Amino acid sequence: MIRRLLSSITLALALLVTPMALVTAPAYAVDSKSAACEGVGLTTGGASGCDESAGKKISKVISTIVSLLSVVVGVAAVIMIIVSGFKYITSGGDSNKVASAKTSLIYAIVGLVIVALAQFIVHFVLNNVK
Repeated sequence: MIRRLLSSITLALALLVTPMALVTAPAYAVDSKSAACEGVGLTTGGASGCDESAGKKISKVISTIVSLLSVVVGVAAVIMIIVSGFKYITSGGDSNKVASAKTSLIYAIVGLVIVALAQFIVHFVLNNVK
């Protein structure tokens, strides 16, 4: 029961982090960009739209959110790895328990990989967006 709950939490958090890495801002005219900046309370400056400092603030907020979610999902995945290892050790040779432990271990490792990739993609996008 706890294994399924933690697996569900890990999967849910990984699914929350992954779409953030795939979201990109559409490229519209300067007027739309200025309106969007004003809509979220940022100042506009010159022909480039939002101030550079405002863009850095948004990048920092997104980076902080992704880092926090990554920590939560990472902790849940590590806990699942420990629980599945304990289940594997205490299975006593029962093939159903061994299979269950292996499955939860695989899901936890996949969750860690997804979190690592999502964090890499988000930071890559934030560093390369101008």
